[in-house]
Amino acid sequence: MMKISKTLINTLQQLTDGESVASSTLRKDFAETLLAEGLLTVQTHGSRRAFRAIDSISLKNYLQTHYEELRTVGDRNMDSYETRSEQAVETGNSKLVTVRSCPGFPVNSYEPISCSLCDKEFVVNQPEGTFVFIDNWQQFSIPQDIVVVGVENMENFRMIRQQRNLFESLLGGNHLLFVSRYPQSTDLRTWLMGIPNKYVHFGDFDLAGINIFLTEFYKYLGNRSEFLIPSDIEKRLAKGSPVRYNKQYGNYHTLSTDIQYLQFLIDLINKYHRGYDQEGYIMS
Repeated sequence: MMKISKTLINTLQQLTDGESVASSTLRKDFAETLLAEGLLTVQTHGSRRAFRAIDSISLKNYLQTHYEELRTVGDRNMDSYETRSEQAVETGNSKLVTVRSCPGFPVNSYEPISCSLCDKEFVVNQPEGTFVFIDNWQQFSIPQDIVVVGVENMENFRMIRQQRNLFESLLGGNHLLFVSRYPQSTDLRTWLMGIPNKYVHFGDFDLAGINIFLTEFYKYLGNRSEFLIPSDIEKRLAKGSPVRYNKQYGNYHTLSTDIQYLQFLIDLINKYHRGYDQEGYIMS
């Protein structure tokens, strides 16, 4: 099946609605085909070129007849599909447009955490070996005294009980809710931006890991976010991976921050020319 992006669909939708579109917004192969079929006319305004349908109905019929993925262009804006089931019911094809079928993020805990989901009490208290996935994250809320710990790597997230001593030694007696941003999306960050809770980021101790925290979390959460640094990190970095450091150095050798404790970690990484993966803190 031909790859059809939402951008292309929206551009074609504009054309079937009788609007002009800048020539740069229409994919080259479609522009050439539709011009050759006599379905588009070229409008020039100085150095700028635009396309307009010669006959909107003829264009709509051509697109719907020749491209399965465009069977509803001109009838319905494909952006309005929210689920694969809607696409399947209306067109018979659930994959006309890429729709995220699994929004949200997983949460975990090693003690009961009383939360709210859709205005009803929801206790995160997963048995060892499981975690829960929050789909309707827009209606998921937690008490303000809960510290949210974002765990970058899935193995650490799944095995939080084997790291309990680490978390308790660094975060005291706080009640902790563990979250993961997998599958990759901005849902977790958006949720964090809407709550006042403290956020602690637990990731790899290398330049790329610090950059993830600074650009994807600290940039949006500011001083209510921090990077978790174990007390023995220098000892571990001294025996860490030079391969990881060398691989990342080209992209991140200028990485710096005005966050003093985090700059200290950056300096340690550059001192030893090594990185250390967070999985090393999982106790067997």
